[in-house]
Amino acid sequence: MEYSLDGLKANQSGADNSLPSPFEPISSIVKKFADVGLDTKDVVVLSGAHTIGRARCVLFSDRLASTKSSANPTLDATMAANLQKLCTGGDGNQTTALDVSSADVFDKQYYHNLLSKKGLLTSDQGLFSADEDVVASTTKALVQTYRDDGEQFFSDFGASMVKMGSIPLPGASAGEIRCNCRVPNPK
Repeated sequence: MEYSLDGLKANQSGADNSLPSPFEPISSIVKKFADVGLDTKDVVVLSGAHTIGRARCVLFSDRLASTKSSANPTLDATMAANLQKLCTGGDGNQTTALDVSSADVFDKQYYHNLLSKKGLLTSDQGLFSADEDVVASTTKALVQTYRDDGEQFFSDFGASMVKMGSIPLPGASAGEIRCNCRVPNPK
């Protein structure tokens, strides 16, 4: 079995610059993935991890901004109304499920949601609704594939997780396999 090492120090600015933002266009996310050896397929399949988990209002408020005066064409109107109720008063710490249909189940429902304009984050819905060049046509096709074939999603997800776990540490050969992923091992 191959193992990948964790860095010995956290690097907040490196993480901020390297990790995708929920507000970024898909083309930018694909570039960030490509910079570490991952491809468009990895972007789409690893985004499927959003079939579980929660997000704070501050991470999707941009999706609601245009719905106050006119409809956001990439957001289901009923979902938008529910999210606006949840996030009223500017409390960016309120949370909701990333996958409102099956919040605590790792399944392919996330991809169904994207086709129904129910992707919570801009980056999620952008996988299907982006009107960008060839990247968008590739991501749309993959979203439809994973919506239709859960076994393919599970298989590709596992392969992409292994691929992501094999990304080398930038500019360093020192690292460790941590006993607790959040804490460096004691010396």
